[in-house]
Amino acid sequence: MAWALPEALASRGARVKAARCPPETRPTMARSIKEDLGVLRYRDFRILLADRLLAPLAYAFSAVGVSFAVLDVTGSAADLSYVLAAQMIPSVVFMLFGGIAADRFRPQLVIVVGNVLIAVGEGTFGLLTLAHAINTPGMIGLELVTGTGMSLFWPASTALLPKIVPNGELQSANALSRLVMNGATMGGMAIAGLTVAAVGPGWALTICGVGMLGTVPLLASLEAKANERPDHEPDIWRELREGWQEFVKHAWVWGTVVEYLIANACWYGGLLVLGPVVAKQHLGGPAAWGWLNAAFSVGLILGGFLALRWMPKRPMLWVTLLAVPLGVACWAVGGLWPFWLILLTWLVTGIATEFLVVLWNVSLARFIRPDRLARVSAYDGLGSSLAMPLGALAAGPLAAHLGVAGAEYAAGAVTVGAALLTLLLKDVWTMRLSEAPDWGDEQRSTQSPVLTAP
Repeated sequence: MAWALPEALASRGARVKAARCPPETRPTMARSIKEDLGVLRYRDFRILLADRLLAPLAYAFSAVGVSFAVLDVTGSAADLSYVLAAQMIPSVVFMLFGGIAADRFRPQLVIVVGNVLIAVGEGTFGLLTLAHAINTPGMIGLELVTGTGMSLFWPASTALLPKIVPNGELQSANALSRLVMNGATMGGMAIAGLTVAAVGPGWALTICGVGMLGTVPLLASLEAKANERPDHEPDIWRELREGWQEFVKHAWVWGTVVEYLIANACWYGGLLVLGPVVAKQHLGGPAAWGWLNAAFSVGLILGGFLALRWMPKRPMLWVTLLAVPLGVACWAVGGLWPFWLILLTWLVTGIATEFLVVLWNVSLARFIRPDRLARVSAYDGLGSSLAMPLGALAAGPLAAHLGVAGAEYAAGAVTVGAALLTLLLKDVWTMRLSEAPDWGDEQRSTQSPVLTAP
């Protein structure tokens, strides 16, 4: 989910009230379908949608393939936790530098580098699995490569969209782009589950690698340009310090990031590590796991439609509470609820997840200076993912000590507790989109691309 103290925000007077904001910057509570789809007139946005169709479709094969490749080769939940932790560790190491790179260079080129690394990591994993030449250390090494690519993608992706569409259309652009991504993920998960069940995880991982390479021409054709930089380039450590100062300035930012640091650790360990184990032992194997992820993706699509049509006045209050369904999903899997009911909890969790992501992205884009948005997103990504490797590493030992059901129940309880504690922050209740600053064209990149209508 989800920073130099910007001079423009140093005074409360810099926050423009809704009555003084231009109409296009005011939060929209209800829009027509024609207005929602109007963002498609921008050439670069249409190209970005094509990329956000192909990349998630390809990566869905990794989400299913990696887990079952590890379980097929080693049969160990502990080994699975080590491999998935390796995928997340680079986020801790490289996420902040990915944010600096996206603020300095064209963000789409940073994403290209990230996607190529994912293609190398997953494609090689798949080929070695097909050749029966993979072992646990090799899996860990290749997932470190994949994780490095993922760490570059996150902040660059957040910074790219505001360079492509105007401020007043960010809600529609975020919702539409994520609808496309989630539709691709939904289809990809179902197909990947059937692929793994039919021909094995090696082919699924190989398909992932080929698909990620296919995104490169699309991203390279985007015209979004880099931020305008000062003549004297600040050093990396100063930029990191500036980003941290902006991050800690807003309690609604750091408070919800801490909440999702905890929730994501529980989700990663409870569902992504132990979930495939439960699916393999009790629910029917990879096909069932694919359908659970497909149900989650359907929820993401429904949540995208909700975000497209409605934006609450107090988005952070909703973001905080929408972590609760993640905890319920852990309880459903751990308790071996009827399969239709587990599917329903995953559907609801998908709706909640997508809605909160759009609320979060719009809030960051509205309140954070555009030339520092990538660094803000990097701290957000780092904070949100920092505990994921620990969650993955802890899942296996906790399951051995408490049992899989006990570990799932614990993950759900901690997730719900984190949400309730975050509600104690005043900013979560009072932050309103109507109080967002009006950055104006002078604060956005002066090198934004020409937006060409079809």
